[in-house]
Amino acid sequence: MSVHFDWRLAPYDLLASRAHARVLHRAGLLDDTEVERILTALADLDHDAHNGVFRPAAEDEDVHTALERGLLERVGALGGKLRAGRSRNDQIATDLRLYLRDHVRQIVTRIAELESELMAQAERTIEAPAPGLTHMQHAQPIVFAHQLLAHVQAFARDVSRLQDWDVRASVSPLGSGALAGSSLPLDPDAVAKELGFARAAANSLDAVSDRDFAAEFLFAAALIGVHLSRLGEEVVLWATSEFRWVELDDAFSTGSSIMPQKKNPDVAELARGKAGRLIGDLTALLTVLKGLPLAYDRDLQEDKEPVFDAVDTLLLVLPAVSGMIATMTVDVDRLEATAADGYALATDVAELLVRRGVPFRDAHEAVGELVAYCAAKGLDLSEVDDDTLAAISEHLTPDVRGVLSVRGAVEARSAPGGTAPARVAEQLADLRDTVHRQLEWAGTA
Repeated sequence: MSVHFDWRLAPYDLLASRAHARVLHRAGLLDDTEVERILTALADLDHDAHNGVFRPAAEDEDVHTALERGLLERVGALGGKLRAGRSRNDQIATDLRLYLRDHVRQIVTRIAELESELMAQAERTIEAPAPGLTHMQHAQPIVFAHQLLAHVQAFARDVSRLQDWDVRASVSPLGSGALAGSSLPLDPDAVAKELGFARAAANSLDAVSDRDFAAEFLFAAALIGVHLSRLGEEVVLWATSEFRWVELDDAFSTGSSIMPQKKNPDVAELARGKAGRLIGDLTALLTVLKGLPLAYDRDLQEDKEPVFDAVDTLLLVLPAVSGMIATMTVDVDRLEATAADGYALATDVAELLVRRGVPFRDAHEAVGELVAYCAAKGLDLSEVDDDTLAAISEHLTPDVRGVLSVRGAVEARSAPGGTAPARVAEQLADLRDTVHRQLEWAGTA
């Protein structure tokens, strides 16, 4: 029994049934009156199913048997003619593809909304210097917008991956029957076109057995989850009293049941946690598929719940994270005040020496000794006197202090892809175009 979870496929099963009725009519297997009666009944059944007037019964095995019962209730024995030339094997493969292709576009719309909120925050922080970290240690100053847009780049790849997935998913199994195709004069290409697929399946046996499209979607969903988790982890850190880079809106945080001062970043933490669920959905389906012989096996009943769960999870988490980012307040003063912590401008001194002809190996060693001296004495790089600079290295002349500016450091990173505000502005403009194209593809621009 699967009708308790596959009922959500009812609109897609009915869509495919209408296409199948038309192809039976063109094949001369339904006359004009019969096809009109069936199409009218299917439209009525679609309306009733959508509005909860028609529901599965206890005796219905799956969505297909439930809807067939509904059709028989409306047109009697004529409804049985719709079985000709198809099987539940090609029906379910078709329904699941239709469902996923529809819902992937909803997911892309939600991703684009999150990208847009990240870009809006980036636009507000494009001139805001911030600590750039590697190994969770202060490394080099960046503008905060550069970090936000790094997350947008990852989500843009996710959308590109889903668009690429859609090319392979755009194959219609309908007409493949149980496994061998049909001896009836059907037209799988016409059905594929009507249902919005690019083509009909080339091999009927593969068509009813293939769940690559589901597994590949689940991989893409799991990677989206990983990217959401990575963003969530950063927001959790940024909101701590140790970082104090951002403050989250009360609507996306909760207090503690015992500690009145707490403001917990719940949405960010849930984004991390849901990634495990999405990875689990992928693992579950791959485990089901790994040992299946051709063609259809009842094991494939387990293909739908991981897919449905992944779709539901993404459509729940993505808007929540978008809202969290949209209402997040960035403390730009705090970011700038800490941008140079940890001797983050040391690389700028080394690169100044390189521009003067000093081999980078020697420059790196000289600046490393300077940093060690400062750390031991509790000094900032700019506080070392001229004589000490010269004693550490002949290359460290007093004018090295000229590059010990956070804003100068970020402005200097003006190579393509760098953190200079002008380069980040170019990146932001390109990403706006990318998101617009994503929404056009999803049909929501």
